[in-house]
Amino acid sequence: MLKVQGLTKKFGGFTAVSAVSFDLEQGEILGLIGPNGSGKSTTFNLIAGLYAPTAGNIEFLGREIGGLTSAAICHAGIARTFQIPRPFKKLSILENVTLAAYYGRDGGMTEGEARRIAADALDLIGLPHAAGERIDGLGAAALKKLEMARALATQPKLLLADESLGGLDEAEMEQAADMLRMIRKERNITIIWVEHIMGVLMRVVDRVLVLDHGEIISRGSPAEVARDPKVIEVYLGRDAAEVQAHTEARA
Repeated sequence: MLKVQGLTKKFGGFTAVSAVSFDLEQGEILGLIGPNGSGKSTTFNLIAGLYAPTAGNIEFLGREIGGLTSAAICHAGIARTFQIPRPFKKLSILENVTLAAYYGRDGGMTEGEARRIAADALDLIGLPHAAGERIDGLGAAALKKLEMARALATQPKLLLADESLGGLDEAEMEQAADMLRMIRKERNITIIWVEHIMGVLMRVVDRVLVLDHGEIISRGSPAEVARDPKVIEVYLGRDAAEVQAHTEARA
C-alpha cells in the first residue's frame, strides 16, 4: 500500500529524517517508535503532506505523493490525527466531524451525505452526534475520540495515528487501543501508529520500526524489537523487561 524510499528531510543544516525506507502492506498496523526528536512526527508530516521531502519517494497505492499538498494527500486516502486535538470550539461535535467529511472529498458532497458520514464515524468511536451536542466539557479521552472521528470522516484507506494514548489513564488507554483494532477490523483501514506507551502499542501492532536521530535503527516483530540491544540502549532502557513481558503476553 505504501512504499517509502530514501525519505530525507532537512531544515537548513539539520537533518530531521535521513534515508528512511520501509514498505507497508494493506491491513497492517505498523508501530513507529523512538526517543523524542527521533523523526517520528516529521516522517508523519512528510507522508501527510505538511512537509515536502528534501529527497526520496513516497508511493501510495502506486502513485507518487511526495510533495503534494495535504489536501491532495487526504483526497488520495490518507488521514492523520494529531497529538493535541484542536477542534473548532464554536461548532458542535457533529459539525466538527461533518466539516472533516467535506474536507475528505474533493467536491461533490451534499450536506446530508456529509452529516451521515460524520454520524457514522461518531457511532463507530462512541461519541454522541445529536445536533446540539457541544464539545464543551469533553475530557481528554473524548477529545482523542473526536480527533479520531474527524480523521475517519475523511474516509481514509491509511490512518496515521499520532500518540493516541497521551493524557489517558490506564483504562482509557486500553479503550483507545481497542478502538484502533476495531477501526482496522470494521473499516479495513491500514494504520501507522506513533506512540510512547510501549506496553499497549506492543500488544496491538503487527510490526515495529524504530527511529533514532532520523534513521531506522531496528525493524521487526514486537518481540524482536523489544529484545534488540540497540533499541534497549537508546530507547527502552529500564522499561525493557516490562515491554518484553507485554510482547510475551500477546504471544
